[in-house]
Amino acid sequence: MQAFRSAIEAHDLDAVEALLAEDVVFTSPVVFKPYHGKAITAAILRGVARVFEDFRYERVIGDADGRDHALVFTARVGDREIGGCDFLHLDESGRIDELTVMVRPLSGAQALQAAMGAQFEQIAREAQQAQDRSGL
Repeated sequence: MQAFRSAIEAHDLDAVEALLAEDVVFTSPVVFKPYHGKAITAAILRGVARVFEDFRYERVIGDADGRDHALVFTARVGDREIGGCDFLHLDESGRIDELTVMVRPLSGAQALQAAMGAQFEQIAREAQQAQDRSGL
């Protein structure tokens, strides 16, 4: 999905949030239970943007007019190189209703888990503020 890729690459997280469905489900590579809702998903993506360094998409897999897309990326967390993939599913209106992220190797996933754990209080605050603004 070109709009998502462009927004991520431009660090335009407001544009990324606008692409999310209200009922989006985010599946993390380092947490078993999925997260539900636009507010928490957007907050997590903001946290990831603070943690990932040298992030770049390498390629996109999927039909441009289809509802399923895979965006292959590389990044760094501290001194750990990470390879990964964002799997996106679009709802009938073209909004992202499923976002699943997978990363490798294990040492990179562990570095990501530690870095995101350090972000989680801020992520929770941002999600709550977004919910308060939307009245949910």
